[in-house]
Amino acid sequence: MSHLDRITIDPEICGGRPCIRGLRIRVSDILDMLAGGVSREEILQDYPYLEADDITAALEFAARQTDHPVVRVA
Repeated sequence: MSHLDRITIDPEICGGRPCIRGLRIRVSDILDMLAGGVSREEILQDYPYLEADDITAALEFAARQTDHPVVRVA
């Protein structure tokens, strides 16, 4: 089941960067916290308006952004 419907892109919010459910928390904010060693539980405690599926959506969005074919020009 995809959680990508939780990711919104609105030019009026955070400069059009991908955010969670129209909130002013960017996908990159969640990814930075996870990369820095912050646990899912800590993120949810610090941002009570986020839901566990929001974190999953951020990870899914990032995974899809990096999954693209490499085209080599001969």
